[in-house]
Amino acid sequence: MLSTKLTTSLAALAAVFALSACSGESSAPAASAEGTASVAAVDSGKVYMVATDATYAPFEFEENGQVTGFSHDLLSAVAEKAGIKVQFNNTPWEGIFATLGKGDADIISSSVTITDERKQQMDFSDPYFEATQMIVTGDKGSSIKSFADLKGRPVSVQNGTTGDLVVQDLFGKDSTNIKRFESMPLALQELMAGGVDASVGDNGVVQNFVNNNPDVKLNTLVDPSFEKESYGFAVKKDRPDDLLKKLNEGIAAVKADGTYDQIYTKWFSTNSAAK
Repeated sequence: MLSTKLTTSLAALAAVFALSACSGESSAPAASAEGTASVAAVDSGKVYMVATDATYAPFEFEENGQVTGFSHDLLSAVAEKAGIKVQFNNTPWEGIFATLGKGDADIISSSVTITDERKQQMDFSDPYFEATQMIVTGDKGSSIKSFADLKGRPVSVQNGTTGDLVVQDLFGKDSTNIKRFESMPLALQELMAGGVDASVGDNGVVQNFVNNNPDVKLNTLVDPSFEKESYGFAVKKDRPDDLLKKLNEGIAAVKADGTYDQIYTKWFSTNSAAK
């Protein structure tokens, strides 16, 4: 994913996201306090700063002031396998990529879709999750049965994400029917309020929202034209150390020993998003 976050009502919405996403249990590796991975292999040394837009349940969000979610748990496990320490910092999506160049972050873990355009600006780990775009509609969008049906209708997206770019391809970049928000919860809140006919975002996040709002009539669809997307951890381009190599070694290790499957089951066992 391009992706890959406030008012009282938004806080309530975020709480709903967090409560449901944490319902699963697993023997997956747990993170230590303050969001820092528990690393047995390293007692001291560098702590790599991780920028994450923690408004993207179930991938990355905050619970009791701490970053949690699928991406958090996975990177924590990857770091442990790689013998490195990481610390997660909640960072707004807008400007998150600039943190690499400024040195404020060593890694971006924020459901970032690997694209050719982004690879010109930063380097990516091996893919760790496959996603696609999903359309969600309410009563006002009940007649929407395909991506083409969005044409001419107001649609909410998170600014600068894959969903934003996909809708731009249909509407045109400057279309006034594209309602951009700084986070996906805000985009979905606009749908709930009736301000748009549909929202477009990554399937895992959209499906999580629908699952956690069973009393609201919401419809979802994935258009055949939507391409599969791969998430990766991002680091500064041409970084001189071996951080990227360590991340890839950690990803391979958690996939090989079943840790990845444990973490996936914890967060998606009741979620119909495709792996």
